[in-house]
Amino acid sequence: MRSLPAHAPLVATTRGGSVECVHYGSIAVVDAGGRLVAGCGDTTALQFTRSALKPLQALPLVQDDGIGRLGFGSHELALMCASHNGEAVHVGIVRRMLARIDAGASDLQCGCHDPMYYAATSQRAPASSWGQEYHNCSGKHTGFLAYCRLHRHPLSNYLDPDSPLQMRIRNTVQEFAGAAPLASGIDGCGAPNHALPLDRLATAYARIATADDGALRALFYAMTRHPDLVSGTGRGDLALMRAGAARGEPDWVAKVGAEGVQAIGIRSQGLGIAVRIADGNARALQVATGEVLRQLRLVDAAAAAVLDGGRGEFGRPAIRNYAGRVVGGVEPVFTLDVRATR
Repeated sequence: MRSLPAHAPLVATTRGGSVECVHYGSIAVVDAGGRLVAGCGDTTALQFTRSALKPLQALPLVQDDGIGRLGFGSHELALMCASHNGEAVHVGIVRRMLARIDAGASDLQCGCHDPMYYAATSQRAPASSWGQEYHNCSGKHTGFLAYCRLHRHPLSNYLDPDSPLQMRIRNTVQEFAGAAPLASGIDGCGAPNHALPLDRLATAYARIATADDGALRALFYAMTRHPDLVSGTGRGDLALMRAGAARGEPDWVAKVGAEGVQAIGIRSQGLGIAVRIADGNARALQVATGEVLRQLRLVDAAAAAVLDGGRGEFGRPAIRNYAGRVVGGVEPVFTLDVRATR
């Protein structure tokens, strides 16, 4: 077995005034040049990026002017970077993209699941046979197909790690990793996924946030102008990007990844943030992310209201039983180690 990351305690849940669970993890905060400015835990251990990788997986198509050449726009690019809810607007754009490249839902190889909208809104999904376009990664996969159409590659093997598309994506990710090693595996949607040192994932988002032109700027524009397409109703990335724009122009670009990954780029501060919860707990990830933003003094009252939905529990949500009674809480237990002044 590989050596385990040296994670630190990040979040604790309490019940009856006593600690019940402790969630370990790591945090990296970097500047646009990749210099670590604050952190906690193991900032250089390899972490699978999962869906936080999606902007980099879309980047080759943008770099090759595929967005313009195929008649796409910022809505389509946002869907390529999305873990969407499978709401009507998401599915409609995916179908439009497929039609544009003369492909169909049967060409998607992401598999099927209930739309994420129902879990995000605490509803039970109706019994139905959901097509692959409802999969949260269908926008990413349609972007993969678009790259293949643009370069006249076959559609049938677009997920093959040795295909031209996936080799190009791996090389793109390696550029962001620099000299750091990569590890690779297969994501839940069947696409190759790559593990990066946590500080390198943060660097990628710092660069996306601070780019003034070119393909990275296009990613920032699409994701921050259409955060509802990147995630959807009731989702964390939508709340984060709206909070970052609470007092003006979009400033925060955010993308969650499965199993406890959150990446954020802060344009005004020139920062990238990457958070990893070791056991993949989503509630702990939300609390840790909010606390990082608070300790970096990035959250004012307007942003806090957006992030907690006006409940007044920003960063420390209550735990309630089925009768609605508060029986505990979820609390951050870390202090960022400031490695250097910005």
